[in-house]
Amino acid sequence: MSTALAAALQYFGRFGVDEPLIRAALAAALSRGGDRADVYFQHRVAHSLGLEDGAVNRAWSGIELGVGIRVLRGDQTGYGYTEDLTPESVRQAALTAAAIADGPSRDRPIPQLVVSAIAHRYPAQTPWDQVAAATRLPLLQRVQERAFAADPRVQKVTVHFSDEEGAVLMVDSDGRVAFDLQPMTLIHLSCMAEDNGRRESNGGNIAGRAGLEFYSDAKLDKLVREAVDRTTILFEAGQPPAGEMPVVLGAGSSGILLHEAIGHGLEADFNRKGVSIYADKLGKPIAAPFVTVVDDATPQGARGAINVDDEGNAAGLTTLIHDGVLQTYLHDSISARHYGVAPTGNGRRESFRHAPLPRMRATYMQNGPHTPEEIIASVERGIYCGNFANGQVQIGAGDFTFYVKNGWLIENGKLTRPIKDVNLIGNGPKVLEQIDMVGNDLKIDDGGWTCGKDGQSVPVSQGMPTTRVRAMTVGGRG
Repeated sequence: MSTALAAALQYFGRFGVDEPLIRAALAAALSRGGDRADVYFQHRVAHSLGLEDGAVNRAWSGIELGVGIRVLRGDQTGYGYTEDLTPESVRQAALTAAAIADGPSRDRPIPQLVVSAIAHRYPAQTPWDQVAAATRLPLLQRVQERAFAADPRVQKVTVHFSDEEGAVLMVDSDGRVAFDLQPMTLIHLSCMAEDNGRRESNGGNIAGRAGLEFYSDAKLDKLVREAVDRTTILFEAGQPPAGEMPVVLGAGSSGILLHEAIGHGLEADFNRKGVSIYADKLGKPIAAPFVTVVDDATPQGARGAINVDDEGNAAGLTTLIHDGVLQTYLHDSISARHYGVAPTGNGRRESFRHAPLPRMRATYMQNGPHTPEEIIASVERGIYCGNFANGQVQIGAGDFTFYVKNGWLIENGKLTRPIKDVNLIGNGPKVLEQIDMVGNDLKIDDGGWTCGKDGQSVPVSQGMPTTRVRAMTVGGRG
């Protein structure tokens, strides 16, 4: 056994995982004629802590350990998993996955196992498994105290904190081995403020792949300031007039619209099945020449960053739209074989209980030729969107509705009055075509974004520079 392989197996060796177990699992997975197979071992230790009005109102810890085994035959996928890592349980999970390949049995030798070199995008200086429980509570108390002190109108503060330390080990029937340590943490702050008998609520959160060092004083101060400001400005805010008008998407969290209304439509499985409106658009212009959209695994310490995808493929930067032209889709191994291209490192899964799917990582629009000031100055009457709360999208057609919690009315090229509770209604591909100005102030939002698809949730990041959409339907007060 090579030194690299021994090091990769060392972490899971304490749970009984060794090379003979892996080889036996792959052999059983291919025993009914499958084309290829892979095994995905995962171990994750997570903690969650909540603080409300000075008292701990929740505390939770959890451990996940198991293996998922996938068999591919043509476009068919068989999958089995088990939380019991004894040889017989792993073998039965492999045979369950093998059942989709109902062909003659064959003895296919597994080649020498070779460990893939991967990037190191989220080294934790103080890993969470080295952080005592008593260290976490003062962190929450500090955030709560700062929120109360920031504005006397703040009457109620809730802080939620979570962290996890995990590892994954992937081995496929071609002998490829990938091992990755994956930290994650998130803190969410909710505020309720009262002014002359009127109450408003809002909040903010930050997240990243890092250890305890993530929570610097500067980062916590920024979280508190944004959460309190977003809450208290609602006392001054009203709803804008309704109708079709120019919309300026603020840098950062407006990337949720890009993620939901456009990004999902560029996931290869939707296009392979003909579901997405982009299924026949490869190589064609779908946006203005200054619009470039990427999906990126590389932002250091970002929530959506990954060193390697959940199939063991290298994860880097994928340019989806370059100068307005659709270049490629987001591929896992299955869709890459279908299209005859290399995987883009977008095969992701929620856990060992799930098979991988094409999923986003950190999706954002790159900088354009305009300044934020000239974009706002270009709008005679419209709105500026600062903070999104949620949204819904129909993947096939790209129709969407998004809820803007904080924003501003734009009148005669200036931000004039704060607005709230605004719905944006539109169609992703059409909005992409309507983008006519892109700023030079790209911001990748550091919030705790989570993407759902086919019953699976994965952590993601998103962002964009200040961007003007020529016309969008705004749901206001009529």
